[in-house]
Amino acid sequence: MDTSMKESIEKAKVLIESLPYMQEFRHKTVVIKYGGHAMVDEHLKKQFALDVILLKQIGINPVIVHGGGPQINRFLDRLDIKPSYVQGMRVTDGETMGVVEMVLVGKVNKEIVGLINHCGGKAVGLSGRDGDLVCARKLQMSAKAESAEMENKPPELIDLGRVGQVTKINAGVLEILYKGDFIPVIAPVGVGEDGQAYNINADLVAGAIAGALNAEKLILLTDVPGVKDKEGNLLQSLSRDQLEGLIDDGTIAGGMIPKVRCCETAVKNGVGKTYIVDGRVEHAILLEMFTREGVGTEIY
Repeated sequence: MDTSMKESIEKAKVLIESLPYMQEFRHKTVVIKYGGHAMVDEHLKKQFALDVILLKQIGINPVIVHGGGPQINRFLDRLDIKPSYVQGMRVTDGETMGVVEMVLVGKVNKEIVGLINHCGGKAVGLSGRDGDLVCARKLQMSAKAESAEMENKPPELIDLGRVGQVTKINAGVLEILYKGDFIPVIAPVGVGEDGQAYNINADLVAGAIAGALNAEKLILLTDVPGVKDKEGNLLQSLSRDQLEGLIDDGTIAGGMIPKVRCCETAVKNGVGKTYIVDGRVEHAILLEMFTREGVGTEIY
């Protein structure tokens, strides 16, 4: 048997091993938060588009919620506006909100939609303001006490500006797209009762949408292998009950906090399983969905 035939047989074996997972997830919804290096590396961008198209082709309903932090920061830099963050959340005044919406909705969203369509898929771009898909209110954030003496004092409120939290997901908008066999691509901009736009962390939007759709899986693509312990070892599986302690002792910090929070909320709201996955790995989505080992950290 020649080498090419052996290689072909190995590929066939991989397909057969994936068959039970394909059957299990057929007609199920998978929400994917698309962000990090996978959004800027040209090779990974194309692989992501092809992976999503494959999911749709075999009968899985992928929903994409994307970020765009680096792209926003580049545009803010051109305007000489310095970005500011508190507990992993972007402080967003009125001027910054205009930039956020322009970059996320007008540029990043359309680029993702265009790439998926160019590769043979059928994608439609939305923001949370379309059809009141993502309803929001102003996020209220409190500063944590930094010493035992401060613990008895009222918490200090932090004003993040036009940063929102999800109050409701109108899933009917997405159900209409399912019927048309489209792949929804969603920018994380919500709408308040006053009609104003709110900047919402993309991880939190993904978690809320996954819960509203009773998704089978929520997958967050990041630039790290997953959640690590203090020695830098990957934690392959975490329960909701373990998260609070890991946040309090600083093991989970910064931008990882909203990621695990969104997984926590999604699981509470009935999502089957949630994963924080390294989007720098080629075909990370397929490896997570169609292999026994999977990749990244599972939060259940």
